[in-house]
Amino acid sequence: MIDDHPLTREGLSLAARAAMPGVSLVGVGSTKEAIGAVQRGAWRMILLDLQLPDAHGLSALLSLQAHAPTTRIVIVSATEKPSSIEAARALGAAGYLFKSLPLDTIAAQLRAIDGGQSIFPPADAALATSDLKARLDTLSPAQLTVLMALADGRSNKEIARELDVTEATIKAHLTAAFRKLGVSNRTQALLTIQPVIGR
Repeated sequence: MIDDHPLTREGLSLAARAAMPGVSLVGVGSTKEAIGAVQRGAWRMILLDLQLPDAHGLSALLSLQAHAPTTRIVIVSATEKPSSIEAARALGAAGYLFKSLPLDTIAAQLRAIDGGQSIFPPADAALATSDLKARLDTLSPAQLTVLMALADGRSNKEIARELDVTEATIKAHLTAAFRKLGVSNRTQALLTIQPVIGR
């Protein structure tokens, strides 16, 4: 369960336990902590908030998919914009639940998702994100990580220091990512992934 508000995590814990009796829960407040958790073992489901201190838009969804490709990821968000819902669906989320729903409704929806269903609220807007998803799927986990760090406004030097690699390695990852996305520079890359990073 990834949400930076402890009270929200507590409420969602009640819903998750009602939906899946006996389940063990781990709550974290950032994408970085979540990636650390998924690297330590297999998970039945991930509940993900969109408003995290170290993520923008659906960047956390993509990062977690790269590290836990077989785990169902459910967006649980206060954001009710049709564009966010459709982007999450196109990018492979298992569901999109509103935080404004009663806990028993959230529990019922989590139970349905755990049973194999995909749960999304009705949305009027349609985004052309399937092509973007296909291109993002061609990126390696390292290329995706560097691209998301770029979206956060970090320099090559800062990204290299954070990942403990050389700047030349970062440049190589970006060059490969740009080629796969069909762009030639940082600005074009950021514009291309705008539906994902929510800017």
